[in-house]
Amino acid sequence: MTLYLDYTAHLNAALDQLPLVEGLNRANIAVEPPRDPAHGDLATNAAMVLAKGAGVKPRDLAEALKPLLEAVPGVTAVEIAGPGFINLRLADQVWRDELTRIHAAAGDYGRLDTGANQIVNIEYVSANPTGPMHMGHCRGAVVGDALATLLQYSGHRVIKEYYVNDAGGQVDVLARSAHVRYREALGSDVGEIPEGLYPGDYLIPVGQALAAEFGDKYVDAPEAEWLVPFRTRAVAAMLVLIKADLALLGIHHDVFSSEAEVQAAKKPEAAEARLRAEGLVYDGVLEAPKGQVDEEWEPVELPLFRSTKFGDDQDRPIKKSDGSWTYFGADMAYHFQKSETADALIDIWGADHAGTVKRIRAAVAALTGGKPFDVKLIQMVRLLRDGEPVKMSKRSGNFVTLADVVGEVGKDVVRFTMLSRKADAQMDFDFAKVVEASKDNPVFYVQYAHARIRSLARKIAEAGISGGNPDVAKLDAEDLTLIKMAAQFPRIVESAASSREPHRVAFYLYDLAAAFHAFFNVGNDRPDRRVLIVNDPDLTQARLFMVDGIGQIIRNGLSIMGVTAAEEM
Repeated sequence: MTLYLDYTAHLNAALDQLPLVEGLNRANIAVEPPRDPAHGDLATNAAMVLAKGAGVKPRDLAEALKPLLEAVPGVTAVEIAGPGFINLRLADQVWRDELTRIHAAAGDYGRLDTGANQIVNIEYVSANPTGPMHMGHCRGAVVGDALATLLQYSGHRVIKEYYVNDAGGQVDVLARSAHVRYREALGSDVGEIPEGLYPGDYLIPVGQALAAEFGDKYVDAPEAEWLVPFRTRAVAAMLVLIKADLALLGIHHDVFSSEAEVQAAKKPEAAEARLRAEGLVYDGVLEAPKGQVDEEWEPVELPLFRSTKFGDDQDRPIKKSDGSWTYFGADMAYHFQKSETADALIDIWGADHAGTVKRIRAAVAALTGGKPFDVKLIQMVRLLRDGEPVKMSKRSGNFVTLADVVGEVGKDVVRFTMLSRKADAQMDFDFAKVVEASKDNPVFYVQYAHARIRSLARKIAEAGISGGNPDVAKLDAEDLTLIKMAAQFPRIVESAASSREPHRVAFYLYDLAAAFHAFFNVGNDRPDRRVLIVNDPDLTQARLFMVDGIGQIIRNGLSIMGVTAAEEM
């Protein structure tokens, strides 16, 4: 339990004593800090939420609750504001006790059980297995990984999954590209890599490995003989590269699912049969393309998913005219497979896939009986160097690899930066700014706060002030302001997890760091506000206990983000 959970429980106990609210839905009741700290320590909208159902005015319900809340331990005053908001003021000892609780829970402070052990499958990254990871993949990778940790921290069981698109035309192109490098490894002068193939040097070792395995067996052989073995080996080699690149960011998936294996297991056929039984797949003809119609276009009967039933502008084919599965048909079947081992599904997609969200949501709802399914759209990152955009193109081979960026600025900088804005907002990644030692750089500002706290602990130890139990009664109202902010961490975890938005943790850590830096800087002008006061060891120990608690919250938040807390800077 934490402070906000404690007082939510106290509020519910008070409501239980009011017969007029018996049986009413309390789901939208909040216990949170008031927007203006001058109004108190906690605020609740309980009277506003329940008044209509109770058949009374919100303020009258608030008046009925007031004496019950005044009797709650630790409450020193209850005030009714506006039409019926209730503000509570708490005794200073409540906050001192919460600081002790932070230390006692340590790395588990803020950990929740709201997930109720629900199994959540999070699929993220899922880049085509045609080359190493580049910065176009980075943001989704970090957001997905941080969300997985956040959900685990809030009591969910999480399956971290990567979907390998190894059944499409792009892996045939990869195999042909590898064949060029294979011939090159055997001494052929291949010249310029042909247009339409992948020219990157990362395929040179693949070609060498194929040459070592097969010798010159496939140099002049027809494509039909080598395409499948080359495709299998090239995809496997790319997955080794991809896993190594993701490991540089501390990302490790639990499951790598193959599109080819999904199709071999007849999951698309099973999904189609399920939807036909529900009347959601039928054989029909697509409308002609809008605008000028190609002379070669002719109507073809295809199996169509009734996506118009779910608000789409037309029904969508799940098979092509040659009988192969469309991307949508294959993706629908893949989600069907994921749902068999999870209670809820989350996909992390690039914003360029926004147009397909509605139809896949509809198909998943139909196939799973309405299991929760969420798609988080991630905007691309614009990479800047010296103020100029860095072009990224996998096909040209002229792209900035994730490994290069992590090597230049470090894993922690990359991960924190990717979480420093809401995922669906545009982002610039400027190599100079992300390592800048300033308040404007959230990575530095939060890390510096933790390093400063560690430095204070070392200086206090060097001053010979240690031992004994800190007397938290020494902490005054100015000190308690920091504790009040630290105590919000469990609320942040809960709201970030429920909204599937790990950036909220980053925002909170920045605000907490700013509050700590402001507290620290006051001591520059007022010696009595410093943490280390040589001639007052008792107050020094109490304040060190307090700032150590802030450091613990920073470490807990950074651990959710997959970022290591800096010990010194």
